[in-house]
Amino acid sequence: MEYPYRNIFDSHAHYEARQFNADRDEVLARLPGQGVRYLLNAASDIETALTGIALSEKYEFVYCSAGFHPHEAKKAREGYIERLRELLQKPKVQAVGEIGLDYHYDFSPRQVQLRVFEQQLALAKEMDMPVIVHDRQAHQPVFELLKKYQPSGVVHCYSGSAEMAKALVKLGMYIGFTGVVTFKNASKVLEAARAVPAEKTLIETDCPYMAPEPHRGRRCDSGLLRYTAETLALQKGMRPQEFIDCTAQNAIDLYRI
Repeated sequence: MEYPYRNIFDSHAHYEARQFNADRDEVLARLPGQGVRYLLNAASDIETALTGIALSEKYEFVYCSAGFHPHEAKKAREGYIERLRELLQKPKVQAVGEIGLDYHYDFSPRQVQLRVFEQQLALAKEMDMPVIVHDRQAHQPVFELLKKYQPSGVVHCYSGSAEMAKALVKLGMYIGFTGVVTFKNASKVLEAARAVPAEKTLIETDCPYMAPEPHRGRRCDSGLLRYTAETLALQKGMRPQEFIDCTAQNAIDLYRI
């Protein structure tokens, strides 16, 4: 396959996931040849943060984050903020995340999710670091806490309305879009994408999930981000490479790379 684009920044990936256990190094090693300049590996807990740090030490183009995903909030034991503070000072750890609320699965009790999210927002403000926010069916409480703490950051894998996207951008947040924009039933997310200025847009795989058409249903990796970029560039009336360059600079600015 020919890879016609360069300078791609996958702003949210999960190469620590078990789906990459058989060939993780092979997949990562070929990404620069597929036009990927940088990627940010997002953590879900301490263990995945440590894996992300190890990957960032091995691959020059890999950066990472540290934080507790709402699914894992119930595992955030006493002293976890101090441990995160320590990890956030490591080289190439560029953000607090992914953090937030998930009221779809409720794998952690909602009150626990809220407490852990708010504590991590406070930590991000203390350390002057951006946040990577997970929001699933919890749009209003997420918005209220972002409004309260006013962090820099991104709401990743955006699934809310165009109106909420505009409100988040007004707070200063970036909005991240995945391969979902290529799906046949993507009208709502495309409407939101059109509402977000290009200079506040990030592109991401959320791999190994969210593979775009025409690869929907298979394991995703950063080499497939071109399809998401092409779809969104069309919505913006931009050339794909122009849009890729814009979103790459956005991620560089956000993550201070």
